[in-house]
Amino acid sequence: MSISGAGTRVIPAGLPCWIEVACHDETRAQDFYAGLFGWQYEVRRDPATPNGRYWIAAHDGVPAGGLYQAGARSVPGWTLHIAVPHTASAAEWVEHLGGQVTLGPVAIPERGSILHALDACGAPVVFWEAPPDWQFAGGVPGTFSGADLNTHDGVAADHFYTKLFNYSSRQVGDGESVDYTEYSIDHTPVLYRYVMGPEYRRDTPPHWLVYFEVDPARGADATAGQALMLGGSVVIEPYDTPYGRTAILADPDGAVFAVIDHSRVLEGVGRAEVDDPYDD
Repeated sequence: MSISGAGTRVIPAGLPCWIEVACHDETRAQDFYAGLFGWQYEVRRDPATPNGRYWIAAHDGVPAGGLYQAGARSVPGWTLHIAVPHTASAAEWVEHLGGQVTLGPVAIPERGSILHALDACGAPVVFWEAPPDWQFAGGVPGTFSGADLNTHDGVAADHFYTKLFNYSSRQVGDGESVDYTEYSIDHTPVLYRYVMGPEYRRDTPPHWLVYFEVDPARGADATAGQALMLGGSVVIEPYDTPYGRTAILADPDGAVFAVIDHSRVLEGVGRAEVDDPYDD
């Protein structure tokens, strides 16, 4: 299993380091993700949540994400956390670069410090100054695989994140019909940014789309079918991309996420030719 940042070394700034989902029905959400990804749960006290509970989901004993009850006015959904060396400094940079701090920095007992913000294009994101013993499962089926920032303003997003983290950026779409950019640290891709096309409603707010890896033996198609049986829904039917066969799903509360089978890579075509599942 590949564990990002496990141990005592400093987590590189700009590395995705946690994900969490807000839900209306904790039990139903836990059952859904346990059935889909094989997660187990441990509860912790958290005065910031409406009921004082925060569930740590684990995959084979390694923390894979968080789950908590959404507030009365909150919309269920997944949130990405990105590592920073100091949340106080990050707060200053967020404001300087056109973003907005919405909460924090807040110290979390035994979990470091977090900062909630809106980036320069309005997408919610959390910056985390994680503790030395931080663990986050990734790289195996049932765990985090990556994330796309879906935005209407690629220029603003690129300026914000490349200045905040010194990412290098590379256009991997055609830049026109498909504007899809790869953010890298030391030549290693860590995140992606996509300018939402006609497959999205114009009033769709900017957001991060979290991807989970699926077992090639099961694949994206069977995973989508299982999500339906577990009470979720299929937002976009499975489709092929140069990165793997992908499906966009939603849990029973409507929180949207993606699954990807990296073994089913579409060879010999550009992303612009395959990445719009609505393209006839």
